[in-house]
Amino acid sequence: MSENQIFVTVSGVDKVGIVAKVATALALLEVNIEDIKQTIMQDHFVMFLLGNIGKSKFSFKEIKDQLTEIGQELGMEIWVQRKDIFDKMHNV
Repeated sequence: MSENQIFVTVSGVDKVGIVAKVATALALLEVNIEDIKQTIMQDHFVMFLLGNIGKSKFSFKEIKDQLTEIGQELGMEIWVQRKDIFDKMHNV
């Protein structure tokens, strides 16, 4: 299951529409949002999202590239990682 899961991290100055833009992009990419957390820290927006790409017709690279482009449009940093690799990196 975790081979189909991805972590998406969004960070930058808070503004209207961040969650909507990212969620819309994920829906168009056929990525299911399984969990989402967000917070504002001194006008700095941070969001962590767990998505599932198992039913998407798009590759991990296509999803990552599209979200990176959206981050640039928003003036924010967006990182996309495979959950299984993230887990292995943090289980040393």
